Amino acid sequence: MTSQMSEEEVRQLAESRVARKKGFFVHLLVYIVVNAFIVVIWAITASASGVWFPWFAFPLAGWGVGLLFHCMGVFVFPKGGSDWERREIEKEIGKIKQTSP
Repeated sequence: MTSQMSEEEVRQLAESRVARKKGFFVHLLVYIVVNAFIVVIWAITASASGVWFPWFAFPLAGWGVGLLFHCMGVFVFPKGGSDWERREIEKEIGKIKQTSP
């Protein structure tokens, strides 16, 4: 794949992937901080009320599924790196050039 790409295209692809990884790690940090806060709220309210039902698990699990998909999108199925996607882009460019005056 890199043999057909110019140095500038390789650099842009690398920058895009680094930006996606950075976005994932920011998402992970926010997930940890917010959910830690939610667990602290649960601990305070549970000790005050005496009801120890772990309700914090629901937002933790729901958001965790989203975080898992974000992780897979960044590390398992990275965008911009597939030959199919590159071919489709080239096809669309060709169509646009044919139809434009």
